[in-house]
Amino acid sequence: MNLLASEVIAKRVFSHLYIYLDIVFLVALLAVLIFKKRYMTVLFGLVGGVLYMIVDYGIFHLATHSRHIEGGSMFWVLLWMSMSYGITNFVLIWTWIAKDKRTVEFTLFILVWWIVAPMLAQSFGGGLPTVTIWRETGSYHGYMALILLLGYFGGIVYNLLQKDKNKRIPLLRLLLIGIAVQFCWEFSLLIGGIRSDGFGWEQKLNTIVVNSLLETNLGAVPIYCIFILITQRFTESLKKRTDKLSFTERIAELNAVRLRDSK
Repeated sequence: MNLLASEVIAKRVFSHLYIYLDIVFLVALLAVLIFKKRYMTVLFGLVGGVLYMIVDYGIFHLATHSRHIEGGSMFWVLLWMSMSYGITNFVLIWTWIAKDKRTVEFTLFILVWWIVAPMLAQSFGGGLPTVTIWRETGSYHGYMALILLLGYFGGIVYNLLQKDKNKRIPLLRLLLIGIAVQFCWEFSLLIGGIRSDGFGWEQKLNTIVVNSLLETNLGAVPIYCIFILITQRFTESLKKRTDKLSFTERIAELNAVRLRDSK
């Protein structure tokens, strides 16, 4: 069976308690980021949530009609899901690209929650209604693959033209970040019994492999470029930088930073 060519059905089944607990977690995550003065990270995470909602509700539901739901309101469930994974995914990507000195702590804060949240909901939410939501992906995975192709090919061409190796985009690192972020929450949904409930292991493997390679990863290079463009002018605390850096100079500056050295 060709996993990449076959139909992927991304299905989730969860209790209402899972939604309530996750909303509390999202508020806590944003509060921690604000407390640590990661204002730009907070804004980027919120933008990620809005973007996910536009894609999930506007495109997947309204345009392609590939979204289906039982036991809940399509709009409100997708709003929560979009904000949840939009915020967490974009926060993870942003902190890893930035080489934030608290990257490990922020990452573990999110990953541990992804692991325990389904278990808490199953243990204490048995009496609450459940939501079943799923989408077919055959109608649009080709478009997503095209975006992935353009992003990485653009980065490859840029690096081939860039003689100074210190000013090259770290494409391999971006590839690892893009795959790892999606894989971690796909895996946590799978082991928590939420992802692809009722499907065989072949379908579950198909979903986790294809989504991990494609869905978040397609934005890795564009997000990196956005990060460079913003941070060449502003700091994490939203203050305007006194030094003026070009796009390539900001890349060189970031490449010179070790993971836990940035402010």
